[in-house]
Amino acid sequence: MFNKRVKIKELLSTEPQGQEVTVMGWVRTFRNNQFIALNDGSTNNNLQVVATLGMLNDETQKRITTGASLKVTGNVVASLGKGQKLDLNATSIEILGDCDAAEYPMQQKKHSLEFLREKAHLRFRTNTFGSIFRVRHSLAFAVHKFFNEKDFLYLHTPVITASDAEGAGEMFRVTTLPFDNPPRNEDGTINFKEDFFGKSTNLTVSGQLEGELAATALSDIYTFGPTFRAENSNTTRHLAEFWMIEPEMAFYDIEDNMNLAEEFIKYIIRHAMDNNREDLEFLAQRLAEEEKQLPQDKRSDLGLIEKLEFVLNNAFERITYTEAVNILLESPAYKKKKFQYEVSWGVDLQSEHERYLVEKHFKKPVIVTGYPAAIKAFYMRMNDDGKTVAAMDILAPGIGEIVGGSQREERLDKLVQRMEQMHIPVEEMSWYLDTRRYGTVPHAGFGLGFERMVLFVTGMTNIRDVIPFARTPKTCEF
Repeated sequence: MFNKRVKIKELLSTEPQGQEVTVMGWVRTFRNNQFIALNDGSTNNNLQVVATLGMLNDETQKRITTGASLKVTGNVVASLGKGQKLDLNATSIEILGDCDAAEYPMQQKKHSLEFLREKAHLRFRTNTFGSIFRVRHSLAFAVHKFFNEKDFLYLHTPVITASDAEGAGEMFRVTTLPFDNPPRNEDGTINFKEDFFGKSTNLTVSGQLEGELAATALSDIYTFGPTFRAENSNTTRHLAEFWMIEPEMAFYDIEDNMNLAEEFIKYIIRHAMDNNREDLEFLAQRLAEEEKQLPQDKRSDLGLIEKLEFVLNNAFERITYTEAVNILLESPAYKKKKFQYEVSWGVDLQSEHERYLVEKHFKKPVIVTGYPAAIKAFYMRMNDDGKTVAAMDILAPGIGEIVGGSQREERLDKLVQRMEQMHIPVEEMSWYLDTRRYGTVPHAGFGLGFERMVLFVTGMTNIRDVIPFARTPKTCEF
C-alpha cells in the first residue's frame, strides 16, 4: 500500500537495524548500475539505494534515469560508504514513472536561477528550491502559530473589492463586461451598472480596511492572503500578486504596534531557525558561494545564519523620519553624490536610502516613524505637529522596507478632512467611517509582505525565486 511508505527525512534520522521499509521518490543519480540516489522532497539529503548486481535486467536499468520515480522496498543497513549513515539494500524496485533522459531539463548539474525561472514548473526538484519552499512553509505556519498564541482571530477578507485601500489606483479590474463593446453611459463612460456586481470592482491591494471593521468589535485580528498591485515594476523586489500578513488591533497605539511587529518578526525567524536549520545552512552556503563572485564592497558583512541571529539578538533601532533624513544628508554617500534619488524632508525614502540606514549606518533593522502626512495614506493618524502621521516602516538588511504600518486615525472629523484633501469619496466609504461614528477607539495595524520576509530569511536576492509561480509584468505562466 502506498500509505505505508516512509519519508526519506524520517528514515535518515533512524538507526539502521535491518528493518524492512518502503520508500518512494525520484532518482537524482544512478551509478555503476548499482547505486541509486533517491529523493522525495522531504529533505535535500538523498537516500542511497543499493541494488545488488544482477538484480535489475538491462531494460529496467535503462529506465532508471535522473527524474524517474521509483518505489523501493528493502532493508535498512549501516552504510559502508562515506557521507551517509545508512543505505537501503533493495529487495524490489518498481518504476512508477519514466523520465526521458534526453529531454529532461533538470539534469544533475548547476543551473542558473534565470534558467530555473523559465522552468518554474520543475525547479521544485532542485536542492535550492526544495530548501526555499520548505522554509516558506515553516514561516507561514509560524505566522498562524504566533497570532493564535496571542488570541488573534484569523479573518478572511475579500479578494474582490470595490474600495482602494491605498488610494493608489494601481489595481486590476474585475469585470464580466465585453471588452469589444461594453455598455456605455450617455457621456461615453462605461456603464458598470450592467456589470456582474453592478459597480466597478477590482482585485484587492490590501485587506486592511475590512480588517479594521472586525478589529473594532473583536479587538485583535489578522489576515493572511493574496493581494494584487498592477504596478509595472520589473524589479527584484516587486510582484503583481503576493501574500500579505495584516494584523489590526483595537486599543493599540503606534508604540504598541512597533512592539508587536518586532516581536512577530523575531518569532517567525526563530521558528525557521529551530525547525529548518539544515535548509538554512544549505542556503547560507549557496549565498556564500554566490557572493564570492561579487566585488568586496558588495558582499555582506555577515553570512545568512549570522544575519538572522543578529536580528534575533538585537533590539531594532527606532528613529523618526526627520532623524533619518538628517542622517542621510550628513552621510558620505550623499556628500559624494552616490545616491541616485534626492534626499530632502518631505520626499519618500527610496530603497537605496533605507538600505544605507540599515546596512551602513546602524547595521541592524531600523523602525522609522513620523513620516510626512503628504506621502502617506489617508487613514494614518495625524500627529500633533499637523505635518506628520503616526506611521512606521521596518527596514531590513538587504531588502529595505519589509513592514509598513500605522496608528489609524480614529477621530471622525480628522479622518473626513484627510479624505477630502486626498479626494477619497467620503460617501462611498461611509461603511468605513461607521467604525469612527459608533464607539471609536485608538487602534493600529501593519502589513508584512510575506515574500519579502521569505527573501530575507532564505538569503535569496530576487523575489521571483521565493514564490512558486511569479506574477510580474508580461509574465503569467502556469
